[in-house]
Amino acid sequence: MELVRAAALTGYFTVAGELQLETLPLLRSNGLSRSMLKNPEQMIPARSVIRLMEDSAAASGCITFGLRMAELRGIADLGMVSLLIAHQTTLGDALSVLTQFRNRINTNLALRIEEYDEMVMLRENFVFDPPIPSRQADDLALGVLEQMCRSVLGSNWKPIAICLPYERPPLEQLRVFQRMFSSPLEFNAEFEGILLNRSDLDLPNPRSDPALAEHARNLVSAIIDPGERSVMQEVEQAIQILLPSGRASVGSVADSLGMTVRTLQRRLDEDGAQFSELLDRVRVRELNRHLAQRRLRLTDIADMLGYSSLSAFSNWYRARFNEPPSEARRRLRQRAEL
Repeated sequence: MELVRAAALTGYFTVAGELQLETLPLLRSNGLSRSMLKNPEQMIPARSVIRLMEDSAAASGCITFGLRMAELRGIADLGMVSLLIAHQTTLGDALSVLTQFRNRINTNLALRIEEYDEMVMLRENFVFDPPIPSRQADDLALGVLEQMCRSVLGSNWKPIAICLPYERPPLEQLRVFQRMFSSPLEFNAEFEGILLNRSDLDLPNPRSDPALAEHARNLVSAIIDPGERSVMQEVEQAIQILLPSGRASVGSVADSLGMTVRTLQRRLDEDGAQFSELLDRVRVRELNRHLAQRRLRLTDIADMLGYSSLSAFSNWYRARFNEPPSEARRRLRQRAEL
């Protein structure tokens, strides 16, 4: 199910008030109400939350709506999981906890740790089928993730860069980015994420206390669990992670989930699913995001979808959508220019 904690909207009313927005019509048009948001642990529809933020940004003319919300956040807004994160030994351990309990925070937000030589990119992507515009929620998630890293490693820690997939904003809005992030900002990047040194994952948390971490895990485990995910959801997540490396085969996915291929196929059969269908679904979902990135060539997109050549990608696209991918790219660019 597409659910998120009501705490995802922490800071919404403060930012809306500063921008003099009428929030009641915006809430109603997205099927939400103030009463639904009183309990921060209440799970509410994720699409409604994302549409509310997009509508609010459009109504106020404020493209930094999500970042302004992130400025008001603290690690405690992650709920009880924050107790466990705060006492992890290293940043890598803290990110592992965040991944483990992702379903109790946001069922549609996937954390990806991508390694490039001596660097690492931390990316959080919303996984919706079909996808929806989510710039404000993307920025909010990025801001919260960077805050979490600094809460573990200390305020003096800085990543290599904050990567943002859109154009540099006007000066007034740029100041919000500069307040939020103390690191270099790279606009028009291929992806949204945090670029850091691989060695940062092993940096110690100066506040770490193994005894308190164990107490926190016992407390969190007694009250909440990581949340169940279906085998289909686990397979889709594994495919999404393995696609760019060209390793999203049934064998590689089974290995990543600690299963044999036979076991994975049996469990998918029990859910009435086939691996090829899930692979195609993830490719379509990722395709929609990649086509919107103006800096990506079709060859780049083919690579990121796991195709060995542009021609193989083009053949799949024609069979799937009855047109060449270049036509879809041209149409998207025409819309963006209107």
